[in-house]
Formats: sequence, structure tokens, C-alpha cells
Amino acid sequence: MAQIARPLSKTEPPQSETSPQKSAVREYIEAFVIALALAVILRTFFVQAYKIPSGSMEPTLLIGDHIIDNKLSYGLRMPDSLFGLTPLAGSIPYGKYLFRLGDVHRGDIIVFVFPEDATKDFIKRVVAIPGDRVEVRSGKLFLNGAPAADPHAHFEISQEARMENNQRDNFGPFTVPTDEYFMMGDNRDRSYDSRFWGPISREAVEGRARFIYWSCADEIGVFSCFYDVRWGRLFHPVR
Repeated sequence: MAQIARPLSKTEPPQSETSPQKSAVREYIEAFVIALALAVILRTFFVQAYKIPSGSMEPTLLIGDHIIDNKLSYGLRMPDSLFGLTPLAGSIPYGKYLFRLGDVHRGDIIVFVFPEDATKDFIKRVVAIPGDRVEVRSGKLFLNGAPAADPHAHFEISQEARMENNQRDNFGPFTVPTDEYFMMGDNRDRSYDSRFWGPISREAVEGRARFIYWSCADEIGVFSCFYDVRWGRLFHPVR
């Protein structure tokens, strides 16, 4: 018996696939977003770069030094804000430690939130820890009634020029409270520090300065930091 012939169907065109160019663009965008997210996470919780703008830590740190701060040195701390905003402030502990790791010791050079302006970060050396009795006599540091071992201190003013009623030259005695730290710049005569605005809290500590990754002797122009380099200071540990 003859079968009814079926009409031949027209060959359908294959489904169009995403063009190579579109796939490449999408991959670049995804890679950029991931890289940006990782950079934000690293900067927020792990490491951050800073530039030294003043001479308060000379000669340990010079103007134009660029340093790396290890934010995990003392634990995992939440940032003070997210791009200047504090969403869900009632639920997120901004500016607080989620957990602590190491202790803060005398001699550590740390980055911290400036007590008088939370939008600024300062860098100084820890000279006294909780329970220490701090005193400055004629510019010299005393701890617990005895002259402190203070090898990093740098002085620019003579003893004859010291002033009796100046907090820079004569301070205390003052006992550092629990969970707080007394900070001073190595350049004792050019530092605005705990002698003037008091100790800082443990929660204000953002990390410990580790090393200098770049240093410019004189940033007088846009490109001066690329040709006026202190090569001998590169990768120098901060101590």
C-alpha cells in the first residue's frame, strides 16, 4: 500500500549563540567586579597603604614614606563606615573588633582612629600600656617612676628651651586606664599626641605598621615621586 509522502521540513537555522565579542566583554566586566570586591575586602580587613604627611615620627618615618599597615595584627576589626556610610548601624558593630588576636605592646607603631576627628587616621608609637604611670619631665619619658628605655626618641629642642607649663615638655603623672594606650611620636618636639589629647582605646587601633613600600624625598610635582625616590628605604621594616 502506498504511503502518503510527508512534506520535507525546511532546515531550521541553528540557535544563535552569544558572540565571542559579547562573551569577552562580559568576562572582563565580571573579572573587574571580582577584583574590585577583593580589593575592598583586603583594604577593609587585611592591609592598607598609607602615606606619611608629617614629620612627627622622624627619623623612623619620613615625610613621603608610603607604608603598609597590617590590619590583622591585633584581630579582625569592622571598619568605621562603608564608603562614609553606616547602614544597619544598630546591627553592625562599626569600629569594633569581632575578635582579638595579639596584644598591643610598648614600642609598637600603630595606625589608629584620631580621637578628635574619627575621619582621620594617625600613626604613633605605643609608649605605655594599661596600668603604666606615664610622666614627661623636661621632654624625657618616665614610666612607673623611672626613666623609660626610649631609644627611638628624637629631640630638636635644647633642655634650656623647655617650658615648665607646656604639656610637650612636662606632663603627668598619668595612669593609663584599662584597654587604653598612650601614644607618642618619635619626634617628641614636633608631635601632637597623647600628651595633648589623652590615650586611645583598644577599639580605635586599626593595625600595625609593617614596612615601607615606597618613599619619595621631595614631592614637588605630579611625577616627582617617580624620579626622586629614596631607594634605600624601600621595603624597610617599620620598627
